[in-house]
Amino acid sequence: MSPRLIAVVGATGAQGIPVVRDLVQSGSYTVRALTRDAKSARFRELQSYGPVEPVVGTFASEKDLRATFRGAWGAFVNIDGFNSGEKTEMFWTIRAYELAIEEGVQFFVLGNLDYAYKNSGFRPEFRCGHYDGKGRIGEWILQQNRDNQHRMKAALFTTGPYMAMTISAMTPMTVRVEDGVATWRLPLNDGAVPFVDLDDCGYYVKWLFDDVERASGLDLQVAIDHVSGAELAAAFEKVTGRPARFVNPGLDEYFEGGIFGFDPDLPAGYNADPRDPATLTIGQNFRGFWTCWRHSGRESHITKRDYAMLDGIHPGRVRSAEEYFRRENEKGIKNGQGTLWERVQPDKIGHVLKISEDRRTGTL
Repeated sequence: MSPRLIAVVGATGAQGIPVVRDLVQSGSYTVRALTRDAKSARFRELQSYGPVEPVVGTFASEKDLRATFRGAWGAFVNIDGFNSGEKTEMFWTIRAYELAIEEGVQFFVLGNLDYAYKNSGFRPEFRCGHYDGKGRIGEWILQQNRDNQHRMKAALFTTGPYMAMTISAMTPMTVRVEDGVATWRLPLNDGAVPFVDLDDCGYYVKWLFDDVERASGLDLQVAIDHVSGAELAAAFEKVTGRPARFVNPGLDEYFEGGIFGFDPDLPAGYNADPRDPATLTIGQNFRGFWTCWRHSGRESHITKRDYAMLDGIHPGRVRSAEEYFRRENEKGIKNGQGTLWERVQPDKIGHVLKISEDRRTGTL
């Protein structure tokens, strides 16, 4: 059987890159990716993995979405809410789903996040726009799937904060080396974050496309584990042999230095209208973000994960912070980037998030 074509929206993001990589390297799929710049370093990286066809355009265009979906068997859509803002992301995700049906796509996978605001019982302190926007539309897509699966089946791929964000520059949870100690200043209290391994994302999404009958209607919620601040620091120290610590500031103290290196009063979505009452600021958005993790854990209903199911789907998955850091240490040495300790130094630490690398610039 010839490889099936997967249309990807969000291909050059942190999650999109390993998804495209694993799809094309499998030999079972080719990829057509919507991109604003087919000459960018991130898009060239995609093409280094195998056949990736560019469609130059934007997710905020019916014409460009149609061109991306036309003739594709499957679609993976993960719109960047930090670009568009919550309201615009919701509209264009709905249109992406509808246009994919129009263009004859057979299976649609949405890059999703937990609807933690709903899971909290709609408590206002849990309001987090980039989670709520995806979570609402994720539920809408599963509802639509009940009616439309005879034309196009759909599934959700629900992730969370990337573990790579803890060792990368300009993220909400970047490590800082202070007086020779790897330090995470995170307003986490005694909560835990369901961190995600980006490399495993490619495996999981390919599994969804490989087994459509099982995947249809599924919300595949993934994570390495729920990791506390103390566990994060202890794992880093054990792997590197260097001192590490978790410091638990209050929310006000956390925001004093900005976030992502940016003013917390700026719009969370950098192309969102700050005059629009629907637009959250960075500070408002990330207060909800950290409230979610303060109340999260293996037994919490805010962000639950079925780790036994994940073990069955992906027996080789990363299962702990220590395992993740150990693999990253080995990978860095092999690739000539240095040890993990060397890579988190201020003059060496790199970017994983496109929003940080682009410094919140770009068109819709």
